[in-house]
Amino acid sequence: MSQPPFGQPPYGQRPYGQTPYGQTPGPDGLTPDERTWGGAAHWSALVAAFVALSFLGPLLVLLLRGGTSPYVRQQSVESLNFQISILIYGVVSLVLALALVGFLLLPVVGLVWLVFTVIGSVRSARGELYRYPLTIRMVS
Repeated sequence: MSQPPFGQPPYGQRPYGQTPYGQTPGPDGLTPDERTWGGAAHWSALVAAFVALSFLGPLLVLLLRGGTSPYVRQQSVESLNFQISILIYGVVSLVLALALVGFLLLPVVGLVWLVFTVIGSVRSARGELYRYPLTIRMVS
């Protein structure tokens, strides 16, 4: 394989600030790829919940695509913070189940998790910046 001409990026890499071929930014300045990965940062938590570790989905999106776009990074960090917060709330509810209060809190925590994760997925896929309520912001 030969080297690219001087001043040209290596094959498969684009110069910083340029959109990929065939992807024109929308009115919000985001490419379809950025909107897809921003939404994936949220809905991947739903997929990862099947192994009871919903924070793995947003963490993978952050590690794989967080460096390519500020929008994808912001959405994956926001989703990661929410998933960790919900995990903490769930553990506290389990401990409070010993006092019988947790049996009421666990379904509420689960419902809040499901509703806000779906809302975050839809809004992020539309290109909107979504911030979860009730979130402890640990990762920045």
